[in-house]
Amino acid sequence: MTSMARPRPFRLGALLLGGIALLTACGGDDNAGGSGGDGGTVTIRVQGLPAGTDQAGQDQFNAKIAEFEEQHPDIEIEASTNEYDPQTFSALLAGGGVEDVIRVPLTEPQGLIQRGQVQPITQYLDEWEHAEEINPQVLEPISDGEGDVYGIPRSPFALGLVYNRALFEQAGLDPDTPPATWDDVRTAAQAISAATGVAGFVHESKDGQGGWQLTMLAYAHGGELEKADGDSYVADFQNDAVRDSLGLLREMRWTDQSMGETQLLNQDDVIRQFAAGQVGMFMGTPGTYRLAKQNFGMEDTANYGVTSMPQAGGDATMSGGEIFMVPASVPEDRAAAAVEWMVFYYAEPQYDPETAAAEAEALAQDPAAAVGVPVLPMFDDAQQQLINEAVAPFVNVELENFQPYLAGTPELELKPEPPLNAQGLYQVLDPVVQAVLTDPDADVDALLAAAEDEANRQLEAAQ
Repeated sequence: MTSMARPRPFRLGALLLGGIALLTACGGDDNAGGSGGDGGTVTIRVQGLPAGTDQAGQDQFNAKIAEFEEQHPDIEIEASTNEYDPQTFSALLAGGGVEDVIRVPLTEPQGLIQRGQVQPITQYLDEWEHAEEINPQVLEPISDGEGDVYGIPRSPFALGLVYNRALFEQAGLDPDTPPATWDDVRTAAQAISAATGVAGFVHESKDGQGGWQLTMLAYAHGGELEKADGDSYVADFQNDAVRDSLGLLREMRWTDQSMGETQLLNQDDVIRQFAAGQVGMFMGTPGTYRLAKQNFGMEDTANYGVTSMPQAGGDATMSGGEIFMVPASVPEDRAAAAVEWMVFYYAEPQYDPETAAAEAEALAQDPAAAVGVPVLPMFDDAQQQLINEAVAPFVNVELENFQPYLAGTPELELKPEPPLNAQGLYQVLDPVVQAVLTDPDADVDALLAAAEDEANRQLEAAQ
């Protein structure tokens, strides 16, 4: 079949309220797969089997394999628990040890596509009757310049601003009218710190998360951290958007004293403190509600609020998620079977309202579960509305507290993470963010210049 036209970007419509997806981890094994067998059976190897410590997850995954094999008697699935590792992937690919379905974060696809390490799946995906209903916005970051699609996304997300509604009220702020700009964030953070003594705003700064969140700020300020240079990519740290973002952090930390005294935190640290009522605001997704409640015991979940990403001229926010792809080394028969599996396990459950409702109903039986947390829509508005309606009876979160996010995010451009070596880029930027948060006299220009040089060395090696 002919390739799809390049997905057209469009602004986000209704957001999926269900947030229901099968819980899987990433995996694989080092044995070469193959085809043949009795009756021409094709055997494919897939990442996704949960770890052995998660027996319930393994049972669920294996049950879906049995269901798939019953529907596709000519395909057998071999699943294991190996994870995609960018440091070893090239060697595994060259040696034939990589799986037929791999799971990668949204930071990886463009680099994999550019290096020819994954193959387009458009011709197989087009055979699914609902392929044309997939939201073009979620396909854009996993497509090439010709419009060929290279993967199937699951659980796409967009970043926003998470805030504690109770702390807003204590500071005399209206939690139903959260900050819309970064000037608003700065003002609110000062008010919260002055009224409550806790950190009004916290920025993550280690384990690569400092660079990750600096990239979010740069997007909101109208900048990029990486840009195309012909057929290659180069780092672009020394621009006004990045400097303004770091300048904002410096002012909030040292002039306003609104970021608290404890720095060098990762996401778990921040969400743990937020769950304990010790953080006024931080950048995150609606999914942090689930983490605060389930992982860190947040009892007053009615105090959880989330809004769209505040802006400073960029009118944009970062998007992300996980992508399932087929390596370039996989032959045609296994590639077709791999896409059949990917559609069955990752796309169809996100499309079908009955499946979403059944999973929501089952999940709602657990008092610790969170049903109804918004995510980006995988499909067009009409289909998402059907899913929303099916899930609605089982929603157990304070949905009105997500309304600022639902209302504001459609007005923003959704920008993927930097297309090549994003994780390495984030690690390089961590020390820059850390310096700004721990040293009032940090030389930002020198730090950015050194970080950009190192990032470009890494990018040159990766291309």
